[in-house]
Amino acid sequence: MTEFLAEVVGTMILIIFGTGVVAGVVLKDSKAENNGWVLITIAWGLAVTMGVYAVGNFSGAHLNPAVTLGFAAVGDFPWAKVPIYITAQVLGAIIGATIVFFNYLPHWKRTKEADKKLGVFATIPAIRRPFSNLVSEIIGTAVLVMGLLFIGANDFTEGLNPLIVGALIIAIGMSLGGTTGYAINPARDLGPRIAHALLPIPGKGSSDWSYAWVPIVGPIFGGVYGALFYKALFTGVYELPFWIMSGALILVLFGAASVELKKEHTVVDTIEESIS
Repeated sequence: MTEFLAEVVGTMILIIFGTGVVAGVVLKDSKAENNGWVLITIAWGLAVTMGVYAVGNFSGAHLNPAVTLGFAAVGDFPWAKVPIYITAQVLGAIIGATIVFFNYLPHWKRTKEADKKLGVFATIPAIRRPFSNLVSEIIGTAVLVMGLLFIGANDFTEGLNPLIVGALIIAIGMSLGGTTGYAINPARDLGPRIAHALLPIPGKGSSDWSYAWVPIVGPIFGGVYGALFYKALFTGVYELPFWIMSGALILVLFGAASVELKKEHTVVDTIEESIS
């Protein structure tokens, strides 16, 4: 198996299990309907575990452009292979989402809410604040890539690593994922969103391309920064890209906080004025 095919297959498996559990929980008359966030986060963790088990020996099972770029940024992966891996990951995500569409064929028409159908394929923020949503994706993906590097620095019983990686995904989903649905993977969101746009899903509505940049830019920034942060903190190598991205991250964090505080202040002022 080539590295390209391995990343296609691994990402496809990830998306089949990951978007599949979302479909089971949100689509009408599924036996898993309304089983909630805990089920979704556990299944996503297991989805990553199965993808890594499937192709880890062939490509390293990145299954995520943010991971590929993060590893490349710290010299753990050759830049020449980055376009090949990312192309394979997006293609695998499209295929995986398409398979989920066929698996749930009778349920699309029975589900009336277009946002639920989109939510099977792509992430939708709980509160739509693109700047704050971007921060959530940056934090979640930075934790993911740092976690992968933490795991890689330890010795485990042979074959146990994929389970530990799956546990990391579950922890991120349960603790940080409630804001945006934790894409933490540009291919996970972009590939299925493309599938949503192309597939003949009854009453599917918009693919919400105006939001699509958030689960792409956020994970890429977070993945690269997480890798640079790990390298700086644990090896003592503080390179210029680390300082540049640290400055940019501070601006993003305080910018998002400023926007949210101003919004909150405006709401409070409006309420006080209406009362008086």
